Amino acid sequence: MSMNGFDRDRLRRLDGVMARHVEDDRVGGVTWLAARGDAVEVGSAGVLTRGEASPVGRDSIFRIASMTKPMMAVAALILVEECRLRLEDPVDVWLPELADQKVLVDGRGPLDGPTVAPNRPVTLHDVLTFRLGWGMDFSAPWPQPLITAMGELRLGSGPPAPQEPPAPDEWMRRMGTLPLLYQPGERWLYNTGADVLGVLISRAAGQPLEEFLRARLFGPLGMADTGFFTNDTARLGTCYGADPATGARNVYDAPDGQWSSAPAFPSGGGGLVSTLDDVHAFGRMLLADGRLPDGSRLVSRASVRAMTTDQIGAGPGVAGPTPDGSQGWGFGLAVQLRRTGLGLTPGGYGWAGGLGTSWGNDPGEGLVGIVLTTDAFTSAFPPPAVVQDFWTGVYAALD
Repeated sequence: MSMNGFDRDRLRRLDGVMARHVEDDRVGGVTWLAARGDAVEVGSAGVLTRGEASPVGRDSIFRIASMTKPMMAVAALILVEECRLRLEDPVDVWLPELADQKVLVDGRGPLDGPTVAPNRPVTLHDVLTFRLGWGMDFSAPWPQPLITAMGELRLGSGPPAPQEPPAPDEWMRRMGTLPLLYQPGERWLYNTGADVLGVLISRAAGQPLEEFLRARLFGPLGMADTGFFTNDTARLGTCYGADPATGARNVYDAPDGQWSSAPAFPSGGGGLVSTLDDVHAFGRMLLADGRLPDGSRLVSRASVRAMTTDQIGAGPGVAGPTPDGSQGWGFGLAVQLRRTGLGLTPGGYGWAGGLGTSWGNDPGEGLVGIVLTTDAFTSAFPPPAVVQDFWTGVYAALD
């Protein structure tokens, strides 16, 4: 039996699968949403904090970590459309810390190794596509010298820790003491570009990043529960981590922890908290080519299409977000190039948050899918079973 584009029986099956992940204690709590047009299906299971009675609900708040990145990209595109930023302009006008950067001859070598001058300045396009020359190299061995140095400088090199980095100007000053690993535009490197983008947006907008986002992105979308911290810790709950070697669980962040007060550095790479409906509002806007529910535009169709198109030429031998080359990278998100299972079809796009969240849009199916959990990933690839099962269940339920 179908119901508004979903099979009712298969949705019940998805409910049962998600509940079993809680019963088997793979996650403490989970909430999910699948939407096609006006048909919005929501489910929840478990509790916000193990051993306590507060259930996960539709309005529960989660640390969405790297799902922050596509929201930063939209914020930047708002400024591009106002011609306050341009994709191919050098960013050192706003980020003078990048003006005299040197580039390592060996991007995997020590940071005090030989350097050369950059072939050209870093552009906004480089920052949006994570090819500015800084970041994590998914294909390189660990430890990585840049990430180690960023940790020593308290620049937020590991999992999100919002109370650790200094304020944006000092963050950028310290970052500017490190060489670029690769020439601008040469190689995709993860994460750091989004934090640089947050500083750039703030300086170009002439106001703190959180104020710009609230006025120009979250406000128009009605994302009232999205921000870099929350006072409503009763809805936030606990985020759990686990030792990758032993699987032993630990409390990564408590309700009154790092997201309960404003950070000095609002991280564009992974600092936001949000809710199921707030993320849905964001995803629905992109699926509508930049339109808000009232028909007005937040960003243009051209911006959405550029953001959700592979910009790095992903394929064999090209560094990208997935080891198998099935995904490319647009602006702040992954773009599905070929289908590898029952998940996103080619042309779909989205991203996950390492603290236990995943979001994707599938324009071909008219689908927005979101799953938010209390438990952090123990590895990036493959994602945890609860995320894999969510996407399998959603696609199996499409009618």
